[in-house]
Amino acid sequence: MQTIKSIDIQSIPLDPEQLQLAFAAFNEASEQLSSAYQELQKQVAELTQELALANGELHKQLNAKENLSQQLSLLLNALPGGVISLDAKECIEQVNPAAINILGDPLLGMMWQHVSQRRLSSTGLVNEWHVTLQTTSEQRRIRIESSATDSAGRRILLINDITEAYAVQEQIRRNQRLTAMGEMAANLAHQLRTPLSTALIYANHLGSDALASSERQKLAAKTVERLHHLEHLTKDMLRFVKGETNSLETFVISDLVAELQQVIEPQMKQLGLQFTVNDNSAGEFLVTDRQALCGALINLLENAIQASPAGSQISLTTRLEKSTIVFSVLDNGLGIDSILQEKLFEPFFTTRSEGTGLGLAIVRSVIQSMSGSIQINSSVDTGTEFVIHLPRCNGD
Repeated sequence: MQTIKSIDIQSIPLDPEQLQLAFAAFNEASEQLSSAYQELQKQVAELTQELALANGELHKQLNAKENLSQQLSLLLNALPGGVISLDAKECIEQVNPAAINILGDPLLGMMWQHVSQRRLSSTGLVNEWHVTLQTTSEQRRIRIESSATDSAGRRILLINDITEAYAVQEQIRRNQRLTAMGEMAANLAHQLRTPLSTALIYANHLGSDALASSERQKLAAKTVERLHHLEHLTKDMLRFVKGETNSLETFVISDLVAELQQVIEPQMKQLGLQFTVNDNSAGEFLVTDRQALCGALINLLENAIQASPAGSQISLTTRLEKSTIVFSVLDNGLGIDSILQEKLFEPFFTTRSEGTGLGLAIVRSVIQSMSGSIQINSSVDTGTEFVIHLPRCNGD
């Protein structure tokens, strides 16, 4: 076995210069390490201070958001109008007490489509609905406005009970009609007196024994004609004073246009007029008084017939705009002077000797009762266009 010899360290020669360099390097490394440690401690202290400040700021922001949330909750609870928050799937995720009072409970967690189908019924006006309260069986009128959808697909519904406001509005409309009725009482007396006096004259002549049979028949026919004129004038007067839609009906606009074409086209062909229909309603429907709207459009078409010489063209056009449905009746007749256009919708104003002057007044009254508007575009020798705007039934 080989023997391991021990080494005597003291026997190794040491270079003082090398030792000095080694100690210098060791001292330098120690100083660098100490300096790095102190710098690290300084950075840790600074980060600790910054973290404390950040935590304090976060706590402040959290407290501010909690206070804001409480204030918003108090505000929502105090609002007289209903507020409903819908998620991306149209599920109700938040409601305020006013919404529950208006629409009834439960609401939270339900699908909005189910709530609207079961508790709301259409009024025929955009964004306005009838709701029947389950507790009192009282029917209220409400208006629902929707916010734009946010990036997450959520939206907010604002619900206002307009029952009282609508009643006041209806009373104002009634007072306006009564005022208009009072203002035109004198004109009505004049309008009635002329045909009535004529009918009385014809009737007195009928009592003469000297009249031949043929003359008697002519006078009788003229008497009946004047009486029919009186009857027509009375009906127009009643329709103007009434001025509101009677029965709401849901119907497709294209069906109404087809009915108008069937009614009016034979008259136009008989008079040598060309009738064009441009139906661009694209299957849209309306919820309103169909009979009243049909009568208003027929009135406009008959006016176009009376203003158009043989060979002229008359068109009925429908089109859709963002929030309205547009009906246009256009002719290329003689046109209407701008001064007369301002008076066309006034009761008893007419440019025809046999006219009652109530036709266009009735049309405007009917259209306004449907929350719509009517305007005239005309100039002499270029024709006339009547344009009706009615609200679309695409509300929430």
